[in-house]
Amino acid sequence: MDVKERAGMTLERIGPIKLIAVILAVGMLLSAGTLLAQYQEQQGTPTSIIPDDFSEAIEEPQAPITIQHYVLEAEFFPQTHELKGKAQIRFQARENVSSIELQLNNNLFPTNMADETGATLSGRRVGGSLEIDISLNEMLRSDEVATITFEYEGVLADAQYSPVDGVQLAYIGEEGSYLLYPARWFPVSGYTTNRYTAELHLKVPEGYVVVSGGDAQAPVTAEGSVQYSFAFPEPQFAGSIAIVRSSPEVVASDGRSMPVYFSPERQAMAQVYGEAAGKMVNFFSSKFGPPAAADFPIVEIDDNSLGGYAGSGIIFLSSRAIGTELNARLLAQEVAQQWWRGLVSPATRSDAWLDHGLATYSEALYLENVGGKPALESRMQEMSIDALTYDTVPVRGAGRLTEFSPEYKSVAYDKPGVVLHMLRWFLEDEKFFQALQAYASRFAYQAATTEDFRKVLQEISSQDLGPFFIQWMDSTGASDFQADYIVYRIKDGYKLVGEVKQDRDVFSMPVEIQVETVGEPSTERVLVTGKSTEFTITTKERPRKIVLDPNHRILKLNDEIRLKIAITRGEHAAQRRDYQAALEEYQKALDQDRISSLAHYRVGEVFFLMRNYQSAANAFRQAINGDLEPAWAEVWSHIYLGKIFDITGQRDRAINEYQQAIRTNDNTQGAVDEANTYLKEPYVRGG
Repeated sequence: MDVKERAGMTLERIGPIKLIAVILAVGMLLSAGTLLAQYQEQQGTPTSIIPDDFSEAIEEPQAPITIQHYVLEAEFFPQTHELKGKAQIRFQARENVSSIELQLNNNLFPTNMADETGATLSGRRVGGSLEIDISLNEMLRSDEVATITFEYEGVLADAQYSPVDGVQLAYIGEEGSYLLYPARWFPVSGYTTNRYTAELHLKVPEGYVVVSGGDAQAPVTAEGSVQYSFAFPEPQFAGSIAIVRSSPEVVASDGRSMPVYFSPERQAMAQVYGEAAGKMVNFFSSKFGPPAAADFPIVEIDDNSLGGYAGSGIIFLSSRAIGTELNARLLAQEVAQQWWRGLVSPATRSDAWLDHGLATYSEALYLENVGGKPALESRMQEMSIDALTYDTVPVRGAGRLTEFSPEYKSVAYDKPGVVLHMLRWFLEDEKFFQALQAYASRFAYQAATTEDFRKVLQEISSQDLGPFFIQWMDSTGASDFQADYIVYRIKDGYKLVGEVKQDRDVFSMPVEIQVETVGEPSTERVLVTGKSTEFTITTKERPRKIVLDPNHRILKLNDEIRLKIAITRGEHAAQRRDYQAALEEYQKALDQDRISSLAHYRVGEVFFLMRNYQSAANAFRQAINGDLEPAWAEVWSHIYLGKIFDITGQRDRAINEYQQAIRTNDNTQGAVDEANTYLKEPYVRGG
């Protein structure tokens, strides 16, 4: 997940506008065989015709081997950031192989490789990639099992050469260490898809403690070091660990005992997070059945890493993500991944949404549990915008995107989260949750495909969901609904005869139509198929207007969503310091709505960063005079204007702006506190 998004660092999550969306439409039946003719409907440009089994076209090829078991020995040297490791790897060939490839962090280097007879193996790193190509001394036949020993060492001190550019996934240091599975700090094959059993034997200097999931054994002390051992008897993704120097605060919550390892600066939040995690485990257990791990440690990591990550039986949260208030959304998503990663996981990269999407929607379910229907609706509207922000790749094509990027988050987290919400409405709660529990139980400690998930849903619901999955998992785009209708006076009431229009030729979904009358509104479901569908609705009282999809059941587009999409894309560009691209996106938002305070505010931020203070001031004035959506745009615009006047030597005008900011009484993100600070001392811009 994108680092800042996961950590909740933006002032307010905005959401999607329709970019250049590629809508994959189910095509025609050809005499030579069934093919899907894919069209970019909005652009009118045909794409290439691809096989009927679209999944074959978007899946990455599977690794030629399956790792079955690790015996992993590693020694850590915090003072020098060093690691020395030795992995015994038992694997099975899927086909005849004379060489194998393993992924290893680019900061680590093989020192010795041998087969099970002790004979040396040769290997080389493929270019500057993670891949280590190892030549076997004898060809391994399909289904045969072999074991190799892989010794390696290196330094893990920063984010340089990280598998994810700029994100520190592994760090070894005196103040504490963490090594996440995505760091590939031990040799990996079939990343995120190959489940395995494991034994970990991890040695650290005395005074340090290794924290991991799995079955812990009693530590063994010898010659100034301590060895910690953990067993993972069920296939999963073992290998996410922390090395700490303090004891945990063990928090009792709803019958759970949650060990929390937070720094002294965040210690006050340990009880809050431990209690919340225990409640989340029990809530998700009631929905999905027992998890892979229930009483798992929660460990604080530094801000150079991801906002959060769920390993097998362990959760990591960055300092910024922990914050000073419970980050319930992030914590709920990581807890849920003890089911949707720890218990059952995607079989291929094209099925990645079964990890991320299910966890994202589980987060929304927990928000509904504690905040009711309004909390769920708010989260789903936000998620819908994020789902369309980068809607040029179908959900099942997410494996082609860069992991943890905004694009990956949009396609693998948010859109499938919305699709699951649609499925819940489509199937109704009883069957939907029954199917989730059956899926978790049936594929416990296994990898599953999208087809596996669909078949469970079909079995429970007795419905053919093939067209639904083609429409939402294998295609892109969303409908912009419009309606024309005429009202007739009839005996005992009124009749509306109309037509629902939308721009996707292959669309087929029930859509709610709410008729607002002088009395109580009336809502009916209409099956909308193709670009135009007629409907007839009768009411007893005079109709005033109709609203399509009033409860936001369907992923859709409209001008308001396009506005928010453009702003979101601009924010992402600004985070990358691509200020020109950010301004272009914000201009698209202003083309949709000239009085959008948020769009003007974001323009002001960019000009401020570019030191174009006159243009920044103009934009902040426009934000104050706009629609004030969101309300915090006013207080922060005044603060930025105050900063601009301080920078340009106009202290009296700066004080006036800070005072106006204080008069709003809006302390969003500490705005009033910041204004009071600059009332006392002028703002001075850093280098």
